[in-house]
Amino acid sequence: MLTAASPGFQDSRHPATVEGLPSDVIETRLWLEEHVWLYGVLKSDRNVGPIFRFPDLISACVSLIFSSPEAARQVFGFLGTDLVARSPNTPRRREALWRPQYDLLLELQRSPANRHPNPKFQLDHLTTACVALCQQADETGASVLQQARINMAQRFRAEHVTQTR
Repeated sequence: MLTAASPGFQDSRHPATVEGLPSDVIETRLWLEEHVWLYGVLKSDRNVGPIFRFPDLISACVSLIFSSPEAARQVFGFLGTDLVARSPNTPRRREALWRPQYDLLLELQRSPANRHPNPKFQLDHLTTACVALCQQADETGASVLQQARINMAQRFRAEHVTQTR
C-alpha cells in the first residue's frame, strides 16, 4: 500500500535524490489525483515490454508537455485555474523523475512567470500540472507510454556516448 505524503516544505534549491537510486533520478511529489491516474497507466495492459515505472512515466509526461512551444503557458494556465482551486493540503505521493526532465521543470520554476508579482509554484505543482495535462490530452496514457520509450532510448544513447569516450 502506498502512503500519502503531506504537502510540507520542499526546498527546490536542494533536490533530494531518491535513496538507493542513481543520482540522475530526482525526488518529486505528485498530487494524489494525478498519482491515481498515473498508477492506472503503470498497471495498464499497455505497459508491457519493458514495464515502465513512475520515474519513466512522470518524465514522459514532462517531456510531452515540453515538446510544445506553449509548455509554459499550458502549465501555468493549469496551475492558475485548476490546481489553485484545490486544497493546498491535498496529499502528495513521493515519486521520482529523471534529471533531464527535472532540469526542464527547474528552468520553468526559475522563469519570470514564477517570480514576483506572480504566485510562486513549487516543483510538485509543476510536476502535477504536466501529469494532469497529459491525462487531459490522452486518458488512456498511450502517448505517455510511447514517450517513455523515446526517453529511454535517448538516455541509453547518451550513456553509450559517454561510456565510449
